[in-house]
Amino acid sequence: MNSKYTPFFESFTFRSGVEVKNRIVMAPMTNFSSNPDGTVTDAEVKYYARRSGGVGMVITACTYVTAKGKGFQGEFGGDHDEFIPSLKQVATAIKEKGAKAVLQIFHGGRQCPPELVPNGEIVSASAIPAEGNGKPVPRELTDQEIQSIIQDFGETTRRAIEAGYDGVELHGANGYLIQQFFSPHSNRREDRWGGSIEKRLSFPLAVVDEVKKVAAEHANGPFMIGYRFSPEEPETPGITMAETLVLIDALADKNLDYLHVSLQEFWSKPRRGVEDSRARIEIIQERVGDKVPVIGVGSLYTADEVLKAIQTGVPFIAMGREMIIDPDWVQKVKEGRETEIVTKIDKSKQQELVVPDPLWQAIIHTPGWFPMNE
Repeated sequence: MNSKYTPFFESFTFRSGVEVKNRIVMAPMTNFSSNPDGTVTDAEVKYYARRSGGVGMVITACTYVTAKGKGFQGEFGGDHDEFIPSLKQVATAIKEKGAKAVLQIFHGGRQCPPELVPNGEIVSASAIPAEGNGKPVPRELTDQEIQSIIQDFGETTRRAIEAGYDGVELHGANGYLIQQFFSPHSNRREDRWGGSIEKRLSFPLAVVDEVKKVAAEHANGPFMIGYRFSPEEPETPGITMAETLVLIDALADKNLDYLHVSLQEFWSKPRRGVEDSRARIEIIQERVGDKVPVIGVGSLYTADEVLKAIQTGVPFIAMGREMIIDPDWVQKVKEGRETEIVTKIDKSKQQELVVPDPLWQAIIHTPGWFPMNE
């Protein structure tokens, strides 16, 4: 191995006591490949196993905590105990290859397709549709329903523990329900769950507290809890970089294991809210990096691109699309074969890459398409 890449391979012990062997993470990505009933397929299990031999940690595709929160076709479920054996298949496949397994859990809120949820009823913080033509108007959740969803996050965390995962990641990014409560675009409430920025923080922080409580009650060993967020929204009104700093300050005080920044481009800069020309990730790392580890992500393909990113001080780099293109990325760097890393998809190698057919069909039939970096 080239010595300049040594920082990639330093082990790390999180606050919870979970230890990872290196600083490379497989990012969560939608794969559309579960069974219609929400159980995982053999193809999905093999897909994760193929990518778990090199990275220190694998974060799964998002898993819905209630049937009303299902956001994608072919998404695996976590809203009933009957899903525990299914979830366990993925956790076991990842861990047998030497990586830690983290289950990303979420509720899609107003982003859910009506055809995927009971009675086609879409819910959110407020009755405000997402921007775009034909977007459904969600029903505003009641106080009782909000408290029930908070408990759903806790119950799915318990199932993750019973299924053998090393942790959960709360999906507070990409415009899903947790973010919808924090966003001034989607949350127009005037009760304890909305209004001021402090009240818009109430739901995200309540979910964190519930998940921490459940983990403390049910985990017999180290169990990590992370939180993923999108640093800004393009909508007006929408989350600004200044509001994101308030969010991460609050999250940093919750003694989480990590904060995971959802970015399409690692080096992207703020739209509004701060007078700072640095990349968002650098601002975030400076703000809370001494309190909680930060995971960065976003269009990093080569070893040198990842090295430049990690030299910002961000301790972990998540890779999504690159893990589909070259599942042996980490091994190649470790073995001094970084020049052999593949950075463009080879559409003749589905079997070798072990990509489930629904995901593969989406890749090959949509020019420039890749699964969203959840």
